[in-house]
Amino acid sequence: MSDLKGKVLAGKILVKPQEAETTTSSGIIIPDSAKEKPLQGQVVLVGAAKKDEEMEIKAGDVVLYGKYGGTELNIDGVDYLLMSQSDVLYIL
Repeated sequence: MSDLKGKVLAGKILVKPQEAETTTSSGIIIPDSAKEKPLQGQVVLVGAAKKDEEMEIKAGDVVLYGKYGGTELNIDGVDYLLMSQSDVLYIL
């Protein structure tokens, strides 16, 4: 699924946020300053399960997460979010 090198630690997932919409359904262009932070993304890497918690999320899942969930990372010029499985609100 991913060409990333490295390992995500137990209980953590690496998510590639989906891009924010640049136009509305009526065709109005949304400036960068008015765009909402994306709250949906695709899981790229999944760490092992913690002793007390099984991993319910797998690579390839599309997830919804809280507005301030995760830590922003830039790996090889691509933006990702590193978060705990518990930061995920819903799996689509």
